Amino acid sequence: MALHFLLTKAAKTLSLAAVFTMKDEEAEATFRRIRWADTNGDPVCPHCGSVDAYDCRRLKGAPRFRCRGCKKDFSITSGTLFASHKLPIRCYLAAIAIFCNEVKGKSALALSRDLCVSYKCAFVLLHKLREAMAAELKGRVVGGEGKVAEVDAGYFGGYVKPANLKPHRVDRRFFEHQSGKRKAVIVIRERDGSTLPAVFRSEGQALNWIKSRIAKGTVVNADESPNWNELHSRFEMKRINHEEAYSFDGACTNWAEEFFSRMRRGEIGHHHHVAGPYLLRYAQEASWREDHRRSSNGEQVSRVAMLALANKPSVDFAGYWQRHNQAAKG
Repeated sequence: MALHFLLTKAAKTLSLAAVFTMKDEEAEATFRRIRWADTNGDPVCPHCGSVDAYDCRRLKGAPRFRCRGCKKDFSITSGTLFASHKLPIRCYLAAIAIFCNEVKGKSALALSRDLCVSYKCAFVLLHKLREAMAAELKGRVVGGEGKVAEVDAGYFGGYVKPANLKPHRVDRRFFEHQSGKRKAVIVIRERDGSTLPAVFRSEGQALNWIKSRIAKGTVVNADESPNWNELHSRFEMKRINHEEAYSFDGACTNWAEEFFSRMRRGEIGHHHHVAGPYLLRYAQEASWREDHRRSSNGEQVSRVAMLALANKPSVDFAGYWQRHNQAAKG
């Protein structure tokens, strides 16, 4: 029997021990090669694009460069998700490696212990990495002529602990007994292809988004939910009744179910709570991990670091610590 990919030598190309024993200069060189790959690590000014810059760091200070063109200072992380960082560069590389080594996700509490930082610091850092992963999904269209895609939905969040006494318990499936916090994660997954998630209040609200993200000519597989009936007018559909079979006559949603399996295990085993405004980030992380499950951990670390350094400052957490000061100034 063939070994699972994660058990093979090809899956393990980066050791955490190698990252933690790196000197600061080695970590800086790694980040420079990732961010400025076109110039082989030579600094490029993010303000004017000039390649004429020199090192102007203070004694025992963080790496800093000064552009001879516009005379502005910048660092390896200026204008990226890691802008205005406080931790050493080596810690960010270690955080990415730890994050990628976890196949179902990494809890902020565990990362805070691994790096000896506060929970808030670890929480923000992990969400910045999820934001980097999400950059790959922008504008993605799934499927095409002769290709097969699957559509499915899973509900997350809004859990209410049942009453202690059985007579006091209510059926949470009824609308009037729901908390209003439960949301549907909709996923479109191409077989042997890429994954695309989104979050809506219900399955029916996702129809327009699904139509815009699946290319014409795609054969779409879905379950028997009546919310997908409208897709018949646009795509060739194959439906599967899960009360009778998991797959039948070529129709199944097993690829989509794999995505939900990974996300649900991450929720139960690591995060315990993925609802609210950050639910989409957790879904995007699960889809990225599914799409890159056959990449080595070294390739994953390099990819996430490249995405983080190519991204602009976070849309969710820029100025996170100083938000109260910004509000006062406004």
